[in-house]
Amino acid sequence: MRLVMKFGGTSIADGEKILHVADLLKKYHDEGHEVVAVTSALGGVTDALLETASAVAYNGKTLQVNELISYLREKHYTVATTAINDNEILDSILKELNDRIDELEKALIGICYLGELTLRSIDYISSYGERLAAPIVSGAVCSKGINSMNFTGGDIGIITDDVYGNAKPIENTYDRVYDKLNPTICSYIPIVTGFIAESEEGIITTLGRGGSDFTASIIAASINADEIWLWKEVAGIMTSDPKIVPEARTISQISYKEAMELSYFGAKVLHPRAIEPAIGRGIPVRVKNTFDPEFVGTIIVADEMQIEDVVKAVTLIDRVALVNISGAEMVGAIGTASRVFTALANACVNIIMISQGSSEANMSIVVDEAHHDVAVRVIKEEFGRDFVRVASDKDISVVAVVGAGMAGIPGVAGRVFNSLGCENINVIMISQGSSQHNISFVIHERDSIRTVRALHREFELDSEFERKET
Repeated sequence: MRLVMKFGGTSIADGEKILHVADLLKKYHDEGHEVVAVTSALGGVTDALLETASAVAYNGKTLQVNELISYLREKHYTVATTAINDNEILDSILKELNDRIDELEKALIGICYLGELTLRSIDYISSYGERLAAPIVSGAVCSKGINSMNFTGGDIGIITDDVYGNAKPIENTYDRVYDKLNPTICSYIPIVTGFIAESEEGIITTLGRGGSDFTASIIAASINADEIWLWKEVAGIMTSDPKIVPEARTISQISYKEAMELSYFGAKVLHPRAIEPAIGRGIPVRVKNTFDPEFVGTIIVADEMQIEDVVKAVTLIDRVALVNISGAEMVGAIGTASRVFTALANACVNIIMISQGSSEANMSIVVDEAHHDVAVRVIKEEFGRDFVRVASDKDISVVAVVGAGMAGIPGVAGRVFNSLGCENINVIMISQGSSQHNISFVIHERDSIRTVRALHREFELDSEFERKET
């Protein structure tokens, strides 16, 4: 099989874990699989890079740069020394790390003197997390007797537009990646930095949230991989957050649409955008546990598996806010929704949910809690001269019930809201798309955990046995 494997920060958190990753890669290589590995940064490194860059752009303190550089050298040297047991390979990797850390130091000192941190600079600085991790993973693989080389996303042909912080690959990226990787996969294991690409001008860009998974998906689509394996610290996609519902279990198979719904509504296993290239080529995505590699995990496929129990999972979004817009003048007024959406879009506020009554006198939207103040302000400014009332509530959560089997099945919504009624849980707002793959609703934050647990029980998602396929 031709496999693209992505390893997150938890999977490569220290030298011992990188050794474990190297053993995994060797195992699958020795079994005859063609493998490309994508790596994230070591845990905590990207946050440290961004925090320091932001601070020194404001205060100009080169001492803070020196402290970060010392931290990075010590962390990566320690990890490399543990992960690589061949001294010749280790010396080569330490030199590569040293060169990259020197480059980073010069860039950060430049930011100190300029007192400015642009989006382009943020992409450049944040890229060093992955650019320092990839050589260590590659060196660990080489020390196991397997040929390996490390690359950035730009090195292998992932070329994007110049929207720094949220870049998208241009059309010929897939051909470029194929030309670079396809002839060489049989002879060595490429270790590719996740999250990083470059523009047509050769400037480093980053792929935004879910960027490392996105990199894996782009590579898989380019080289016609058989599967993508996302190695994480969890045993696949769960029926709910096990921190909320201890009885939650792994879902063995789920569709692309269901996975995207779950990810959008709070499940942090993968980002919807990350599997878009895989969807286009029909490539299955498997979510596996790095520390329990024999467990099959969850496979994400195009087929929507209809099952006896129509709901696959219950998920929760917290740290959100509800904004309610109401007024008699809204009734029959053309363009009200357009004015709301345009005002929020211009302020870079993302809308998570929307609901509007048939009377047209009320519109409710849910936004990230961090965007609450901006959302309220711009809506008030937009309707300042109209008789429109804007009210908001931060003490809310969104719960989503997801499953392909819900489509066309009567009574699912009845079961959802009847179970909440039995628990005396009040529903503030309801939204359901025409796909019928999810029912999402707003409840008071204080009721969020009880709500998720009640619905998990109602749809018997804690069953220890595989549910019957229909």
